[in-house]
Amino acid sequence: MSRIDYIEAKIVTPEVAKRNIGIWKMREEEIVFTNGCFDILHRGHVTYLAKAANLGKRLIVAINSDESVREQNKGPERPINDEYSRQILIASLGFVDQVILFNKQTPLELIEYLTPDILVKGADYDANETDPTSKKYIVGSDHVLKNGGKVSVIELEDGFSTTNLVNKLKA
Repeated sequence: MSRIDYIEAKIVTPEVAKRNIGIWKMREEEIVFTNGCFDILHRGHVTYLAKAANLGKRLIVAINSDESVREQNKGPERPINDEYSRQILIASLGFVDQVILFNKQTPLELIEYLTPDILVKGADYDANETDPTSKKYIVGSDHVLKNGGKVSVIELEDGFSTTNLVNKLKA
């Protein structure tokens, strides 16, 4: 298998992810799940994802489709990189086991379908927030907790964000 084939094999459908999770859970491997746009891959993303991977044995990253990025109103130029490019970049990271594209505003259906052991978001969210209308609420946290899992937040790298990069490029 070529290296690009290896990377592309990490990009899976929810059904394939579910099957793999079943195998991993039989081996008692903890499944970590996180999500985001990951529009322009930068140090902040890599650090965040590496720290997320350290929380368990397998890391699944759900990536917003182009359409769902546009629905988030991040700016008229977003996403800058198309969904396939973003998937390839995230899949190329050695500590990422699977990449799944989702086309909804949130990954709630995917989280409920996969039921990871650990749900992770950046520290701009609050693992203890229970109000789904709060901007700090972690979507899917109630499902993960109800099924015996954990919800964690990871400190973000100061000064590293896609928005900062876009603004810097515009200046």
